[in-house]
Amino acid sequence: MGSIDMNRQRTVAWAAAVAALAVAGIAFAAGPDRWTLKAPNGIAQSEFKGYEAWQAIAPAITADAGGCGSAPEPGCVKVIVGNPTMIAAYKDGFPGNGKPVPDGAVLVKIEWEKKVKRPPESAYEVTVPGTYREATFMLKDSKRFPETNGWGYASFKYDAKTDTFSAFGENADFAKTCHACHTAFVKARDYVYTDYQKR
Repeated sequence: MGSIDMNRQRTVAWAAAVAALAVAGIAFAAGPDRWTLKAPNGIAQSEFKGYEAWQAIAPAITADAGGCGSAPEPGCVKVIVGNPTMIAAYKDGFPGNGKPVPDGAVLVKIEWEKKVKRPPESAYEVTVPGTYREATFMLKDSKRFPETNGWGYASFKYDAKTDTFSAFGENADFAKTCHACHTAFVKARDYVYTDYQKR
């Protein structure tokens, strides 16, 4: 079997493993106050109940911690999932069809610390999720978030030591900082970075 085929198989297996962790692992990270939290801009974590089982859009591994939310060096492993409205937009051809993402769509970036290891049961070195760090949400609601082109942002960070979450941001302006990054790079794609990956 060629090296390209082997690499493809490893990538597919890794993506499936990350998606499975998104469904299984986070479901256990549920401190007592998890669903009562609100981001400073009013977005409640309870608005996304069940996101742990949403469909995976794509995995991502950063080169360093610069592309992460709260994970330290050497970086993070992320899986981006979407609610049914977001998945329907991808099936309709987003972003290539030029249509904006519809209201009600949600993207979630689930982040773990990055670990590179060669487990005894593996024939090769592998990059895997380490400690769970946070879930960051992008919610499309044109009426609710007009100042950020219809997108609301919220991030809830996880503390593994206490099994609790905390909302990110000192005030509502944190969302403008989030949106500025999306504006700089993916404005033409309705501010969405991630493509739905073929499988």
